[in-house]
Amino acid sequence: MNPTHWNFIVPLVLALSSNCALAQETEPKVFGWVEEGLIQPENIPVKIKMDTGALTSSMDAKDLELVKINGEHWVRFQIEAKDNDTGTTVSAPFLRRIERNIRVRGAGGIEHRPVVLMQICIGNQVYEEQFSLKDRSKMNYPVLIGRRTLENLGLVDVSRTFTVKPDCSKDEPPQ
Repeated sequence: MNPTHWNFIVPLVLALSSNCALAQETEPKVFGWVEEGLIQPENIPVKIKMDTGALTSSMDAKDLELVKINGEHWVRFQIEAKDNDTGTTVSAPFLRRIERNIRVRGAGGIEHRPVVLMQICIGNQVYEEQFSLKDRSKMNYPVLIGRRTLENLGLVDVSRTFTVKPDCSKDEPPQ
């Protein structure tokens, strides 16, 4: 082979191999349709259902109480979750500013729900996302992750469950 061909081939091979490495680094994460997560910063363990049919994520919240603080609308509520590993119930009070209110149409009719910002650890990443609040105690999954949040997470493989364990350090900033 002519030595001038090497001047062309070597840079081409290097460029192609670096593009392959970049493609591997930027591959989206794949989650199962049900995962484990931790509500942050309290580390409350919850089962999460990835819900591609919902636009906004939803979280189980009890004893919702609307309050006004400095002229802004806030909501005080309680989160209770059963730890799958220990079987114990974990409970924590929350106070969050209402970001917006949504109208939800379901089998029970139309209802209005407050939407708040919450942090949740899924895999090794903390996500700060909007969640509508509703008493979901009669439901199998206390947290539904909707499409607005899923677009930040990655792909959902409906044939898989519990693909990642939540493992977020306190120093990691939310996405």
